[in-house]
Amino acid sequence: MKVKWIVSISASLLLIISGATLAQDDHLAWESLSKEQQRVLQPYSRSWANLEPERQARLSAGANRWTGMSRRERNAAKDRFQAWRELSPVRRDAIRSRYLEFQRMSPREQARIRKNYERYRHMPIDRRQELREKYRQMTPDQRQRLREKMRDRAIDRPTSIDRKN
Repeated sequence: MKVKWIVSISASLLLIISGATLAQDDHLAWESLSKEQQRVLQPYSRSWANLEPERQARLSAGANRWTGMSRRERNAAKDRFQAWRELSPVRRDAIRSRYLEFQRMSPREQARIRKNYERYRHMPIDRRQELREKYRQMTPDQRQRLREKMRDRAIDRPTSIDRKN
C-alpha cells in the first residue's frame, strides 16, 4: 500500500515538474530574437524572461512587422498609436468590444461592413457630415431599425464572396 502511495506521489511530482519545464520551453529566449527585433524590443530586454509566452510571441511578431515597414508606414503607425493612447479607457474598451464583435461575424457580414465603410470613405466630406448629423439626431430605436434595414438589404444582395462560391 505504501509503495503504491509513494509511486503515485512520485508520478504526480514528475508530472508537475515536467509541466513546468514544458511551460518554460514555450518562452522565447531573448538571444533567439534577431538583432533588429532586439533593437525594437529593447525596452523589454530586462523583463523579457518574465513575460508570458503569448505576450512574447505577440511582441516578436509586432517587431517583425515594424522592421518590415517603410519610414512613412512607421510614422503613420506611431500617429495611430498616439491617438489610441489619448483615447479614454472607456472609449478603448468600446472599440475593443466592437472589434471582437466584428471578428465573430461571418465572412459575408465582414465583407458587407468593409464595403459599406469604403463607400462611406469615398463620399464627399459634406455628405459624410450630413449623414453623421442625421444619425446623431435619431433615437436609439430609429438607429436600430436603420441597422436592421441595412442588414436586411445586404442579405438580399449577394456579395462578391457569394458569387465566388
